Amino acid sequence: MSTIQVEIVSAEEAIWSGEGTMVFAPGVSGELGIAPRHTPLITQLKPGDVRVQQEDGEQQFFFITGGLMEVQPHLVTVLSDTAMRGEDLDEASAQESMKKAEERLKESSADDQDYAEMKAELAAYAAQIRAIEKLKKLKS
Repeated sequence: MSTIQVEIVSAEEAIWSGEGTMVFAPGVSGELGIAPRHTPLITQLKPGDVRVQQEDGEQQFFFITGGLMEVQPHLVTVLSDTAMRGEDLDEASAQESMKKAEERLKESSADDQDYAEMKAELAAYAAQIRAIEKLKKLKS
């Protein structure tokens, strides 16, 4: 079976590097599926989960807060401000952070300079909780 090299990188560090038979990522227009020898492309990613299907059937699972994905025929690079391995996701912490973000958003107005940032932060926490729920389903 053919594979593609996958690099998951955050602003702080390289998160994961390995081979996969398929890569799934949250594109701004919908989920993308990238197979080996895919046509080159660069696309924007929204907050969500990135999954790498490996040759042995195992999946590597990551959460990103958005970013870019560059696809070459034998290499996929995911660049994100923040990226976490699935096993590092903490549901209780994400829910608490989401509640705090909702409260800050309610206390502000659309005229606030930081309003768009607060909405983006809230969307990222919601995506993180969805990713945690998806990971739970994959494991069961």
